[in-house]
Amino acid sequence: MNLDRLDLNLFLVFRTIYSEGNLTRAARRLHLSQPALSHALARLREHLDDPLFVRLGHSMVPTPLARSLIEPVRQALQLLEQGLQQGSQFDPAHAQRNFRVALRPVLESTVLPRVMQRLSCLAPQVSLQALAPARQELAAELAAGRIDLALDVDLPLPEDILRQRVGTDTLVVVAAGGCLPAPPGLQQYLQAQHVAVSSRQSGPTVEDMALQRRNLQRRIALRCQHYFAACEVVAASNLLLTMPHSYAQVVARTLALDIQPLPLELPPLALYLYWHRHLDADPANRWLRELMLSQWKDGAADPG
Repeated sequence: MNLDRLDLNLFLVFRTIYSEGNLTRAARRLHLSQPALSHALARLREHLDDPLFVRLGHSMVPTPLARSLIEPVRQALQLLEQGLQQGSQFDPAHAQRNFRVALRPVLESTVLPRVMQRLSCLAPQVSLQALAPARQELAAELAAGRIDLALDVDLPLPEDILRQRVGTDTLVVVAAGGCLPAPPGLQQYLQAQHVAVSSRQSGPTVEDMALQRRNLQRRIALRCQHYFAACEVVAASNLLLTMPHSYAQVVARTLALDIQPLPLELPPLALYLYWHRHLDADPANRWLRELMLSQWKDGAADPG
């Protein structure tokens, strides 16, 4: 049998007639006229080449084929109804779902511990996958549904990528423990040697651009890709590192580091949640966004 040519609504009629055992009651339950119900039954009989039900008094008695079909039909319709219900609501306590969230590596240590703690309590069968796509690919990944949500700094993304500001971070100066007993002045900062962290092979960092606007330049002894590696270098040297305050606090729990204010006036780094417009009303995505936002609303994850 070719299901492409079969109206699957006929199986809803079949299930109801089987359950009610009477055409009048089945028609009333389906809000159909009795002729319309009889016509639907006749179409299904033709497709299956079986009467399906035999009238016995006021009752409709199922044939052997009908009795063999009823459980598969019930299960299939139940799965469909459950799928439609899950599409209109999200029950975190019972949901089995894997969310994919784009996070820069520097944010994983500051965001994931608290988010996973909430997930284990509120949604024990929900899992999370942290990804780090290139920023130029972020909009396409969100649009294709390969990423459910992204957390990043202010980015120039298309209008179909929605955003919500969640918090701010600041840049600080990090040095080996005891090397910066007091906040460094600008001249002390410029005279020191620095580690610069960037995923790009070349080009100025945020702090370098701020210095360039003042016709100033610092001395960079090392350029690397990851802040944790940079912190390990700094902890074993006299180099300075400029990095986000939130992550500096995390690393300072492991390494002996001094954290001091940056002697440059820079605006705070704003952090945003990003998601595609087609997921704006999706209950599961909305729940995840609220979970992420709650980390800042209750002050638990405010890095600024």
